[in-house]
Amino acid sequence: MAIRDWPEAERPRERLLQQGAAALSDAELLAIFLRVGIVGKSAVDLARELLSRFDGDLAALAAADAKELARLPGIGPAKAAQLMASLELARRALTNPLRTRDALASPQAVRDWLRLSLGHLPHEVFVALWLDAQNRLIASEELFRGTLTQTSVYPREVVKRALTHNAGAVILAHNHPSGFAEPSRADEMLTSALKQALALIDVKLLDHFVVTGGAAPLSFAERGLI
Repeated sequence: MAIRDWPEAERPRERLLQQGAAALSDAELLAIFLRVGIVGKSAVDLARELLSRFDGDLAALAAADAKELARLPGIGPAKAAQLMASLELARRALTNPLRTRDALASPQAVRDWLRLSLGHLPHEVFVALWLDAQNRLIASEELFRGTLTQTSVYPREVVKRALTHNAGAVILAHNHPSGFAEPSRADEMLTSALKQALALIDVKLLDHFVVTGGAAPLSFAERGLI
């Protein structure tokens, strides 16, 4: 049954207007974005099917490739592009508090941005959030890709990028596609080497996060590893 044939009080759009977005399920919110379904499936059915392909995980959906989404029934290139655009707007919205206030005063915003950006990538990446002297975000930057060790992440390159951005501090992060958030001994050694290298140019290493698609990003600072 098409959504237009549902009782008005049960339609996602009407419920959102009456009760607010927080009252809707993930599938209902996604259905409002999709607008229409396909033959035999309402927009809500289509949204549920789309989410099920990603095990019900919105972060996994956010990390999907636009071409992959475009091949799914009922999505196509136009909806895939619109969905990717909306997710990018969400990422940018999460960075706004970091650009205007002390990043250490917005730890949840940092974690949310990291999970949305890195949590479900199929490959390992190493990123830096470059901050000014007031710990406000200057830029986020992917520095390296692949398995992270002291031989693949070069401290001199990190120092060079810090100088390029005229940074006063940095928050580092990398993801574990395995889903296991515990830092390895190599992660700890790399963090120590980077802290020492950055200290030579008076750039503070405030934290290093390990990001997975499931649990909240693990903080080296909270673990006493920095």
